[in-house]
Amino acid sequence: MAHEPDTRPTACLALADGTVFYGRGFGATGVTQAELCFNTAMTGYQEIMTDPSYAGQIVTFTFPHIGNTGTNPEDDETGDPVAAGMVVKWDPTDPSNWRNVEVLDDWMAKRGRIAIGGIDTRRLTRAIRQQGAPHVALAHDPEGNFDVEALVAQARDFAGLEGMDLAKDVTCAQSYKWDEMRWAWPDGYPRQEAPKHKVVAVDFGAKRNILRCLASAGCDVTVLPATATAEEVLSHKPDGVFLSNGPGDPAATGNYAVPMIKGVLAADLPVFGICLGHQMLALALGATTIKMSHGHHGANHPVKEHATGKVEITSMNHGFAVDAQSLPEGVEESHVSLFDGSNCGIRLTDKPVFSVQHHPEASPGPQDSYYLFERFAENMAARS
Repeated sequence: MAHEPDTRPTACLALADGTVFYGRGFGATGVTQAELCFNTAMTGYQEIMTDPSYAGQIVTFTFPHIGNTGTNPEDDETGDPVAAGMVVKWDPTDPSNWRNVEVLDDWMAKRGRIAIGGIDTRRLTRAIRQQGAPHVALAHDPEGNFDVEALVAQARDFAGLEGMDLAKDVTCAQSYKWDEMRWAWPDGYPRQEAPKHKVVAVDFGAKRNILRCLASAGCDVTVLPATATAEEVLSHKPDGVFLSNGPGDPAATGNYAVPMIKGVLAADLPVFGICLGHQMLALALGATTIKMSHGHHGANHPVKEHATGKVEITSMNHGFAVDAQSLPEGVEESHVSLFDGSNCGIRLTDKPVFSVQHHPEASPGPQDSYYLFERFAENMAARS
């Protein structure tokens, strides 16, 4: 008689409210705790997993075909995955893309990241939308042995992202130079050999493609750690300063970043911020930030620029937002989300200083938002 296949679940996702999902595990084995969010993008799972802004989070992908194009080193946004884990509906199939180097299962396992497939991601996403981003514990055990009570307790013990400074965990250890530009067929990533502007990029969890966009806009980029002081930034005599994306609570990271930003603003230099950099620039200018219910995570978010009326299709990844009602005099809202009206950009009315909440380097539009890098370069050119 033929043996029945083993259908026992090999992974378990436990929410802090006691809800439990069983599925099939892949990637690394073990247990991890995090905040659970969902991402609606149809492509870019590797870029999402390696985006430092996802530190402390497990990502539920609402698109079912995750892993079908495999992975390759060119698409990493940082050296290793930063997101704590992955939740998908269907198990990854064999890759069918000419750029594939390694299947997603092996890629996750080698990098110590846990994943679970076979989950009703619609139900899970609905729960996140209605109740807010929950704290969870994700376990993968090939033998299917789970202590559910212990997993629920671990989910409840997770401290949460509010009040948490995670930029220190994902920033660079020391300064470095960057000259790689945006990918171009058929040569890949060319080098910037004739830069026009010296830029210091403060790394709160910077994505590589942001640095590539700066280089493509004509910048000679020096990257400094998140804890850099205003004196250290200004010692490089930059033409402009860039404030990068990153994870965690902007108010917590702002304890040391805001004094640096204020020092840079006092030096009257052009400034450009993205995501966490946008939020901390707002804090430095006197505004406040708030924790969102479930945040914005996707590649189809419409954002309107007030000055032009132009609508951009953008990539979003944030769980905190700038409170537009708190913007002081001299600081105006430049962009707004057409999904929920939340703030997506600010600018100073009397200085070349601006920032946006969305990720112009991710190019879902595809080029809707690249003008922001060009605007930063134009601001520096006007000051020279």
